[in-house]
Amino acid sequence: MNRRLSIALLLTLALAWRPAFADAVDRLKEFVAQTQSLRGQFTQTVHDRAGRKTQESQGTFSLQRPGKFRWAYEKPYAQLIVGDGRKVWIYDADLAQVTVRKADRAMGESPAALLAGSNEIDRFFHLKDAGVEGGLEWLEATPRTGEGSFERVRLGFRGSELAAMELKDNFGQTTWLRFSGLQRNPRLPPEVFRFTPPKGADVIGENE
Repeated sequence: MNRRLSIALLLTLALAWRPAFADAVDRLKEFVAQTQSLRGQFTQTVHDRAGRKTQESQGTFSLQRPGKFRWAYEKPYAQLIVGDGRKVWIYDADLAQVTVRKADRAMGESPAALLAGSNEIDRFFHLKDAGVEGGLEWLEATPRTGEGSFERVRLGFRGSELAAMELKDNFGQTTWLRFSGLQRNPRLPPEVFRFTPPKGADVIGENE
């Protein structure tokens, strides 16, 4: 699993609701203003520069703006990513290792910044409608600077729901996400977004 993608993917998943505005850019901005929480399931595939599938995984997620999320890979390998608003924790059960980073560093100018709690989306991204392809209506977001690890993020809608997301990184990899069972604004208990490193696990990173 590509860990650079994992954190960035989570908050971008939240675009499950689409009001009836003139274009996808307005829909995104309205979502940021109105959607406070989301949960559902995902299937993720990663393709290399030549288009070959190199990874496939699935799991569940929950999120709450601003900046809190829980992203659980269940198959084929277990991995948990939790953001508590201050830090982002990545727990790899097989390696018994926890990586922790400050939330602002972990998210940076990434797809997560689209929904990280600020309404100043235009400050970080160029947004545009990307037309219709494969039966989906697409929105494209590209970073305003070259400091992030992604060239672009595309969000595909079918009807009133987000159906797919495509992320292309600076190394030529493309990650696809397919969503199901999305619930907008559910009540999520605080413990969903708390993480305590398991006893015996190695903790590395910015744990201060």
